[in-house]
Amino acid sequence: QLNLKESGGASVQAGESLTLSCGTLVSLYCLAWFRHAPGKARERVAFRDTDYTTTYADSVKGRFTLSSGPEDTLLLKMNSLKPDDTAVYTCAADSTGGSSESCNLDAWGRGTLVTVSS
Repeated sequence: QLNLKESGGASVQAGESLTLSCGTLVSLYCLAWFRHAPGKARERVAFRDTDYTTTYADSVKGRFTLSSGPEDTLLLKMNSLKPDDTAVYTCAADSTGGSSESCNLDAWGRGTLVTVSS
């Protein structure tokens, strides 16, 4: 069972960078970051599948990078931040650690707030 905790949210200016962290993880695949802003649907920002491939939402492609961090953490590196990136960012994972045949994002953190000012 996973106990996901996000950290790294902050208030920054447009154009700055920020890195979010999610831990503690038991596997390095079947992991994702979501975001939810007022008035918008929840969006999957980045996803690492069971084969370790990573996909990004078009809105963040080229600016955000998903990677594994130290001490069983999942990192989301966010560059060139825009006001539209303002949202609560939540990590998700498979509570069993996932497998090569299954990925069920049933474990969720409570989220960390990112605010980007123009």
